[in-house]
Amino acid sequence: MFEDLTQKLETVFKKLRGQGKISESNIADSLREVRRILLDADVNYKVVKQFIDDVQKRSVGQEVLTSITPGQLIVKIIFDEMVNLLGSKSAEINFSQTPPTIIMVAGLQGSGKTTFCAKLANHLKNKGKFPLLVGADVHRPAAIDQLEMLAGSIQIPAYSSRSKSALEIASESVAQARQGARDVLIVDTAGRMHIDEEMMQEVEAIKTRINPHEILFVVDSMTGQDAVTTAKAFHDRLQFNGVVLTKLDGDTRGGAALSIRAVVNKPIKFVSIGEKLDSIEVFHPDRMASRILGMGDIVTLVEKAQEHFDEKKAKKLEEKLRRSEFTFDDFLDQLREVKKMGSLDQIIGMIPGLNRIPKNNALDDRALIRVEAIIQSMTPEERRRPNIINGSRRRRIALGSGTTIQEVNKMLKQFAEMQRMMKTISKGKLPKIFNGMRINN
Repeated sequence: MFEDLTQKLETVFKKLRGQGKISESNIADSLREVRRILLDADVNYKVVKQFIDDVQKRSVGQEVLTSITPGQLIVKIIFDEMVNLLGSKSAEINFSQTPPTIIMVAGLQGSGKTTFCAKLANHLKNKGKFPLLVGADVHRPAAIDQLEMLAGSIQIPAYSSRSKSALEIASESVAQARQGARDVLIVDTAGRMHIDEEMMQEVEAIKTRINPHEILFVVDSMTGQDAVTTAKAFHDRLQFNGVVLTKLDGDTRGGAALSIRAVVNKPIKFVSIGEKLDSIEVFHPDRMASRILGMGDIVTLVEKAQEHFDEKKAKKLEEKLRRSEFTFDDFLDQLREVKKMGSLDQIIGMIPGLNRIPKNNALDDRALIRVEAIIQSMTPEERRRPNIINGSRRRRIALGSGTTIQEVNKMLKQFAEMQRMMKTISKGKLPKIFNGMRINN
């Protein structure tokens, strides 16, 4: 997420922190570089100008120029102003006191709108809500099929029709929600490859008919400033309540994320990272600014861990660790728990400092896939007692996992080392479970 932007800003910050004395001249030089970086990231030029002006006003004050660590103070100012740019605080869904809460989702075709509807439904279901998904996109081929398939995968009901208009479907869905005791209605509307009058008239008519409590505009964050232009056009017609940024796990330069809130003056409410239906996050401006500036996001990482935390499994694992009985089956369980939290790129990006690790040295998802394949190619007895794995067994495991004997040997050696480390648990020391568990590409 924002890898290129983060690395370039880190270079500027390193220079600032390394200077013992700060003057108005070198502040101006640094901010010129920041301006160039933001423009290269496709941030709206008016937004960049205002941002740089705000930072400069605070940076040339006496408090900064006489500070013992002026470089660090300027970085803190940039962080504060970026938080302000992104919205200062997170914004919640506007739930109605009288159910169902009606959420209308709009955006261009290809923005990830339909998938986001399912992600939002899954997110709200996990929060104790009872959503109903509504397929009101009757123009895109297979749009209704896609929504129904996604709804089925998360065991949430969907309502639509292949013989009625979008307006009729949206209107009838409100009664369907009440009859089915569903307290949230998520309406997926039609999109186009570009803005056209027919589409706008249809979504306006749906808005008038169902009177939604919340309108969310979904935007592909990879489209840069074009996303801001589209958002403004939609807002002029719909007056939406919030923005959703999708595809933040792609080649995102940052332009949309840093520009859109300032241009339409509406909060970013959710971000979508990855293809899985649980890859959705409530947008927190301070956490996002921290990620962009290379400071990590430990709070979100802890929240993700808590979401997938199984207290019974953890207690059972702790007992096994104390008895030094940690097996390959236990390790496989832990790998799968980590994978539930998202890709390793996302997890590493949340840990301060790890974003600086070169890609070819970082633990990646492909490495974990190979580790998992090796373990799954073992027999139950081999997983419990790896010391019985002789030469012929190693050849069979390598063949079954699509790896080499050398990789299997390395894996076994590392696991033996890790088992020895586990014995230190009873002495109150915390082992670095994943230290060295990388199999080279």
